[in-house]
Amino acid sequence: MPEWWGKTDITSPNMELEEIMDFYHTWHKKLYKAGFVGITWPKEYGGRGGTHVEQWIFNEEMAKRRAPPLLANLGLGWAGPTILLAGTEEQKKRFLPRILSGDDHWCQAFSEPEAGSDLANTQTRAVEDSDDFIINGQKVWTTGAMRSDWAILLARTNANPDIPKYKGLTYFLLGMKTPGVKVNPMREMNGDFLFCETFLDDVRIPKNLVVGEVNQGWYISMRTLEFERTNSNSANVQINSILNLIDLVRTMEKKGELLSQYPTVRQKIAQFYIEANVCKCIGLRTLTRQIRGIDPGPESAVGSLMSMELNQRLQDFAMYLEGPYSQLVKGSKYSIDDGRWQRSFLSSRGDTIMTGTSEIKRNVIAQRALGLPR
Repeated sequence: MPEWWGKTDITSPNMELEEIMDFYHTWHKKLYKAGFVGITWPKEYGGRGGTHVEQWIFNEEMAKRRAPPLLANLGLGWAGPTILLAGTEEQKKRFLPRILSGDDHWCQAFSEPEAGSDLANTQTRAVEDSDDFIINGQKVWTTGAMRSDWAILLARTNANPDIPKYKGLTYFLLGMKTPGVKVNPMREMNGDFLFCETFLDDVRIPKNLVVGEVNQGWYISMRTLEFERTNSNSANVQINSILNLIDLVRTMEKKGELLSQYPTVRQKIAQFYIEANVCKCIGLRTLTRQIRGIDPGPESAVGSLMSMELNQRLQDFAMYLEGPYSQLVKGSKYSIDDGRWQRSFLSSRGDTIMTGTSEIKRNVIAQRALGLPR
C-alpha cells in the first residue's frame, strides 16, 4: 500500500497522477473480487443485489479507515445508474458488468464551449444515416477522456428553431476509440491533466447505442445529473478532509504554540465538522427516498451545493493556516506536507463549477424543490 493510505485521497504529493490511477485500478479490482462494488446493483448484471442501507454502511466503514475511493466513479455513479434506469436490456447486459469490474472506464461528454451551465444550448449535431447517427461537434471538461473506453454523450438530433432547445437532444453511448474521436488533454492549475477537450468529426454511433428515445435526451441527462449530485459518500470525504486538517494543525506552530491549541482555529474546524455532518444528514434523506423506491430528485442539488462550497472554504482555511508557506508547492524542501494542500486547494477551485455551477444548483433548488417561479 502507498504511504498516503489513511491520510488523503488523490491529492497525494508523492505520486504522479498516472501512478495514482494505476493504484486505483488495482484497488478497484480487489474490491470487485470481494463483492464490494455495485452492492445495490442487480445480480444479473454482476452486482450484489444488496440494499441501499448496506451500501451506506460500506461507505461509512471505508471512510472510517480513510481508504482510497473507487476508480470507476463516473461509470458507477452516473453512467451505470442511467443505463439501469433508461437503457435497453441489451445495453444493460453489455455495459453494466464491465463497469462493475473496472474493465471499462467512462467519461461524460455533456459540456461544450457554449453549453456548460446552459446544457440545452448543446450544438453537437447527430444526423441519422441508415442504422447510425453521424456526430459532429466539440465537448469540453470531459474528465478522464484520455483514459476512458466509453462516454455518455448528449447531441442535438432536432435543430428545428420552432421547438424549445431542450426537446431536440438525444442521449448516446459513445465508444472513445471510434474513428473520428480526438481527445486533447488540458493542463490544470495544479499541474495535472484530468480534463480534456473532445472533438467529434463524422463519428458514427449505431442506433442501438441510443439511451431512451430520440429527442428525449434532455430528460435522461437530468436524471444523470441527479445521480451525479447524489454522492452518498461525499460527506464522508469531507469529514476525512477535516481529519486531515486536524492532523495539519497538530503539527504546525505559531509563536511556539501548536495551532490546534488556538480557540479560533478549533472553532473554525468545529464549524466545518458540523457542516459536514449536515451534508451527511442530507445524504440520509436521499437514502430514505431510495429505500422507498424513489429515485434521487432535485433535492440532491442541496447536498451537492453545500458539500462543494464547504470544501472550498476548508481548503481556503488550510492556505490561511500555512501563511507564507502556502506559496510553496511540491518539490520545495520547505513546503508543508510536500505541497499536498496546495494541490487540493487548486483542485477545489473547480468544485463550484463541476456537476453544475452553484448558480445553476440554486436555481434547481428554488424552482424544482421549492416551487418558486423562474
